[in-house]
Amino acid sequence: MISDQEIIAELNRIASRHGGLLKPEDVVHAAASDKSPLHSRFDWEDTEAARKWRLHQARNLIRVTVSYIGGNKEDLVRVFVSLTPDREDGGYRSTVAVLSDPGYRKQLLADALSEMKCFEQKYAALRELVEVFKAMRESAGRLKKIM
Repeated sequence: MISDQEIIAELNRIASRHGGLLKPEDVVHAAASDKSPLHSRFDWEDTEAARKWRLHQARNLIRVTVSYIGGNKEDLVRVFVSLTPDREDGGYRSTVAVLSDPGYRKQLLADALSEMKCFEQKYAALRELVEVFKAMRESAGRLKKIM
């Protein structure tokens, strides 16, 4: 099994061959050679790859959004959400049902808090977002008290 460091090194090598820009199609092209360290990370059997692609397309369909009643174009909400416990089998639930059930609602809040933490980690280098991070931490603290 290839380590994360080896993957990063190979991705950096591919990016450097393309002016520093890493494109998925360049990664696939480089990984097509069975000598590539990335080769084993791809499914090269076309039937299985096609099945996985259709599942990916289905996930994109499920991520449909609608404008909620009284909202405007900027007030979009997903029709279905994926809660952490449902992700093992790749399941989604109706947002209305999740918001109406206290247990599911609590899980959705826990998932939101986790995603907020990931957002802060991803953009921590952007000093311009310091106030956003502060507000997120304050909100997280209040939510944890009621959960």
